[in-house]
Amino acid sequence: MTEQKMKTGKILKTILIWLPSLIITLFYIPNALNKLLEPDQTGKIIGNSAVMITAGVFLLIATALFLYNKTILIGTALLSLYMIFIVLIHMYKEKPSEVVILILMATIFASYIRKPELFHLKHES
Repeated sequence: MTEQKMKTGKILKTILIWLPSLIITLFYIPNALNKLLEPDQTGKIIGNSAVMITAGVFLLIATALFLYNKTILIGTALLSLYMIFIVLIHMYKEKPSEVVILILMATIFASYIRKPELFHLKHES
């Protein structure tokens, strides 16, 4: 019975660790696909379709790097960089940027939950 509880606890822990990352992914993937499939969006600060396609490809690559454990730090950095530019665009257009900032924070938080040791400084003895 104890072994069964340990297996259940381990599975639950894995699900809870990955849940924030999967929720974040549910934001980035549709956003990237929207930029790829509809590059001629109106009302954007940059109306060039090549820029939109590039942004979509960038988001897909950054999300894949974010989901892969060995490249989580690179993926987090790329997604954060993208979201910082989105925050700046929202501020420039005087649109509410609070939700975008929360998504940025959630991206970093999800990365921290999965690999907290990447965020600690290593002291040499």
